[in-house]
Amino acid sequence: MQVTRRRTGDTPAPAGRSTRRRTLVTAAATAVVVAAGAGVGWAKSDAFGTDRVGQVYDRGELVSSNQYIAPYGERLVIKNGKIMSSAVSPDGTHLAAAVADGGAALAIVDVRNWQVQQLVSNAATSVPRISTNSVGQEGPTYSPDGKQLWLGQPDGYTRFDVNPDGGVANPKVVKIAKVGSQQALVAGLVFSADGATAYAAVNGQNRVVAIDTAAGAVKQSWTVGIAPRGLVQVGGKLYVSNEGGRPAKPGESTLNSYGTPVPADPDTAATTTGTVSVIDLANPSAAPGSIDVGLHPTAVYAKNGAVFVTNTATNSVSVIDSKRDKVVQTIATQPWSEASIGYEPNAVTLTDDGRLLVTLGRANAIAVYRYAGPQEPASYVGLLPTDYFPAEISSSGNQVLVSNTRGIDARRVDGAHGTHDTTSSVVRFTLPSDKVIREQTGKVFAQNNWTDNAAKLATGNKAHAVPVPNRIGDPSTIKHVFLIVKENRTYDQVYGDLPQGNGDASLAQFGRNVTPNQHALAEQFGLYDNTYDIGTNSAEGHNWLMQADNPEYTESSAGEYIRSYDTENDALGHQVSGTLWSGTQASGKTVRDFGEFHQFLTKPAGATWQNLYCDARTMQATGSGSAYRLTSSSPIPSLNDVSVPAFPMFDTSVPDIYRAQIWKQDFEQNGPANLNMLWLSSDHTGGPANAAAQVADNDLAVGQIVDEITHSPYWKDSAIFVVEDDSQAGLDHVDGHRAPIQIISPYARHGVVDSQYYSQITMIRTIEQILGITPMNQKDTAATPMTSAFTGTPDYTPFSALPNRTSLTNGLATAPSCGLDVPAPQSPTAARAATGIVPAERTDLVRKWSDWKQQQHLTGTDAAPDRANPAQMNHLTWYEAHDWNTPYPGEQDLLAPTDVPGATLPPAELDG
Repeated sequence: MQVTRRRTGDTPAPAGRSTRRRTLVTAAATAVVVAAGAGVGWAKSDAFGTDRVGQVYDRGELVSSNQYIAPYGERLVIKNGKIMSSAVSPDGTHLAAAVADGGAALAIVDVRNWQVQQLVSNAATSVPRISTNSVGQEGPTYSPDGKQLWLGQPDGYTRFDVNPDGGVANPKVVKIAKVGSQQALVAGLVFSADGATAYAAVNGQNRVVAIDTAAGAVKQSWTVGIAPRGLVQVGGKLYVSNEGGRPAKPGESTLNSYGTPVPADPDTAATTTGTVSVIDLANPSAAPGSIDVGLHPTAVYAKNGAVFVTNTATNSVSVIDSKRDKVVQTIATQPWSEASIGYEPNAVTLTDDGRLLVTLGRANAIAVYRYAGPQEPASYVGLLPTDYFPAEISSSGNQVLVSNTRGIDARRVDGAHGTHDTTSSVVRFTLPSDKVIREQTGKVFAQNNWTDNAAKLATGNKAHAVPVPNRIGDPSTIKHVFLIVKENRTYDQVYGDLPQGNGDASLAQFGRNVTPNQHALAEQFGLYDNTYDIGTNSAEGHNWLMQADNPEYTESSAGEYIRSYDTENDALGHQVSGTLWSGTQASGKTVRDFGEFHQFLTKPAGATWQNLYCDARTMQATGSGSAYRLTSSSPIPSLNDVSVPAFPMFDTSVPDIYRAQIWKQDFEQNGPANLNMLWLSSDHTGGPANAAAQVADNDLAVGQIVDEITHSPYWKDSAIFVVEDDSQAGLDHVDGHRAPIQIISPYARHGVVDSQYYSQITMIRTIEQILGITPMNQKDTAATPMTSAFTGTPDYTPFSALPNRTSLTNGLATAPSCGLDVPAPQSPTAARAATGIVPAERTDLVRKWSDWKQQQHLTGTDAAPDRANPAQMNHLTWYEAHDWNTPYPGEQDLLAPTDVPGATLPPAELDG
């Protein structure tokens, strides 16, 4: 692949200040972080201009995460999902990659011919065929002689024979029994030199086991720290990284992770310890030793008497002297002086000529250091660009191979994009000279927008109030921010029928007759047709909104999502710098939460969708309280303290108009906080009413909330941001990540079509700028606030909610006691919404889909977003939105659930 090389200064510039509240403490004389040299030159108020995701520009291909990608070296794109982990065969001829979310579990890459040689899955056509596509965080692992390959899965391993041509055959299950309810969820694996024993990090059970490879049986077990992840053997010792650190002490603040109390900060909900366990194989009965390292240790790698540990949450590499079992230096992996966290080092290798290579997953880069030994401080050289989220790296001589989890992001299928049409990639290159690496550093800075556009703090001088201040802490004309989070729609699904924007009407499933309020809001307050969600699903999407990042734990867990799907409620899924709400609190502002990041919901008997629908109508008409006491909560103390428990978290059997009434009563009684977070989830679909009815319910709830705010005394200094958590459940002709947003404020630019590139990160940075919140990581620090979406001249015209044009009770099996909903007349010029009337010839097909839906946990006390297979869920939504009359795009007929392409995928968002 031809790469563009942009020259920078040969000498690193000195480190600058950090905007983080926590300071990384490194060993003496560790690597120096640098600011970009000459050749960056990308600082401007519209850093990405009107560039579109998926297109290639001077800086590379734009992806949805505020980054361009153009890797150094030669790229091989894998179109069968995300690479969770990978390993190179002992002879260097093949790479085995565990993949997820693309219909396979294992991809074998022939490195010599630079092509995918084999795919293995649970599909009937797979040769060989395995029982599940779920894969763990680490591995696959080759035996020392290269004749076996072990693939980590939820309950142990699938062991393959490796053929002479590098392909695999004869899968056999090596099972590790549950401990209580905890599955194995295996991670790192290493073999003894003779291959007779395999040592496995059993992530779900907080232990390491020794497996007799011939018998496939566990013969020894050691209790280690919380969530063991990486594993390496040095001489007669095993070194094991523990993602969750050490066990909790009595009275210590903790947060749960897969049944284990994890030491955690009550404000940020992040882990507070990180450890490496040391197992002495010569004395197997002895309890493992423990070495303190940074937070969220992931990869462990050993060479020349040193053990290297990537501390993903604290952005460093610990170097352990294996003779003394002591950390002798800590190498900072923070290349941009403006932010100390958010780079997420996650893999490491040491070349024969003494260069240490560390993948920075969230920076799409490899950091290069000169390393002369454990006692000699490493020196920073520079950066090399990779594809999207590098996660594994290996070297042989000066030849380097990098696996990238997200490759080139989503690809185009059948004329449209969906987020689950995801890719991964492998990149290879000859490690260049230090001079070339320094030259490439400027390119990485430019691709990440690491410029002087970084967040600047207020100087203390009195500044004039503007909607979006230039500096964090300067006054804003906006005092109250409302962040309304919705579920799963693309831009084209909602706004494809708006001719003034860049839409495709053929993909508009929920146009004006389903979403009259969203259409009216776009026309009054502005239409944004080049804005992107980043995550593929809810686990990622809510993290991007609350943390301006999807931490490595969630990225690497996507192959099974059994330890946790709602990683926002798992201590391992939090960054040390906190969340949007904890940052708001730290800035001295108030927060009020309605359902966001909640984990628990209790509902009394009788709280059916139908009864809550009638209750919402009664509350709206009379102002009375709810007849039902629903309770929603979070295990995170700092969030639960500011939450309204009566507002229900995700459950598609709760209408959003009910949520709107609960919010309204609290708003009228208590007024707003500075930051108000609301989760309206009916547009996820999958509940008792049909898809169009649920999206219409969501639209009406949004309209009612905006109506209430804009007719209140708080309107004059308010801004409402309406955003999807992700855009996974539909298609879009530009990119699957493109999503509808609204910015509603007297200070919003009314009536415009804004085609500037924006993302969820830029939206969060804008909220931070307004409320004076210190950015959380390098992503939001580098983001450009949406200044161009605002004006200094306010327009106080309120918004009046429009009545729904689609019946909210369409598709119900049982009518509400208060009667079926009678909607307002539909617009004759807009595409008609689904009525819920099923053609007679489709009755049997609808029954099959109804049976499928009952198994997806979309409603009830164990409801969880996105547990359903995404390909099937998208088909169901399409069919319901088109009254079972129109095939899914690219197909010739309507399909049963089992016939949907991709139906053999595991539930990509499985929740335990």
